[in-house]
Amino acid sequence: MALKLKVASSFSLPFVHLSSTASGFSLSQSCSVSKSIFHPKRFKLNRRNNSYPTSFVIRAAKIESKGVTLGFRAPQFQLSEPLTGKVWTLEDFESHPALLVMFICNHCPFVIHLKKDIVKLTKFYMKKGLAAVAISSNSVATHPQDGPEFMAEDAKLFGYPFPYLYDESQDVARDFGAVCTPEFYLFKKDGRRPFELVYHGQFDDSRPSNKNIPVTGRDLSLAIERVLSCQPVPSEQKPSVGCSIKWHP
Repeated sequence: MALKLKVASSFSLPFVHLSSTASGFSLSQSCSVSKSIFHPKRFKLNRRNNSYPTSFVIRAAKIESKGVTLGFRAPQFQLSEPLTGKVWTLEDFESHPALLVMFICNHCPFVIHLKKDIVKLTKFYMKKGLAAVAISSNSVATHPQDGPEFMAEDAKLFGYPFPYLYDESQDVARDFGAVCTPEFYLFKKDGRRPFELVYHGQFDDSRPSNKNIPVTGRDLSLAIERVLSCQPVPSEQKPSVGCSIKWHP
């Protein structure tokens, strides 16, 4: 998908505004793009005023969730919640029959596309016994807009009913095998047995580039419904699609 980008101020700043040449795709939010993805031939310095061109075309990268098998046991973690300062661990959710772990961030268009509906879905199922937690593992060295201060603002703005935790070391993302945002892991718990992965797939078929497909949360909802009603979750699962996790340089 070809995207037309317009630089917000100077090339050195990480923020750009996105609009698409593909039909139906438009984003008003700011998004960051690494210099490393730019094709060098597309960017020639204007010697007259030492500036780069203010508009150009690149291809936006996206990545699918992968590499984690069903039955995988939820890794231990100990992470701080920027909004409250509380430290959360896996043990805090032990009393629940199911746990939804979501890797998200502030700036990703794929996450922005789903934020309000993620809140609706989790609020609904948390009343039925689901535990939920969101984790941001993006590097603040390259994406400061995903840092703890902005995470707290985002959690407050959207009214997250779940803790939104900061994975500064990125070790938790690696332990889970997370590669993109958003990425969803649904675990079930039988008595004293550890949490075991039963769903690792998409929220639904909607994408920010296709406004003709509404956001429903269908895929994730069906998996949660089955877990909470003690029914097996089908093993055929569509992977989540989103921005890659921004690893430390």
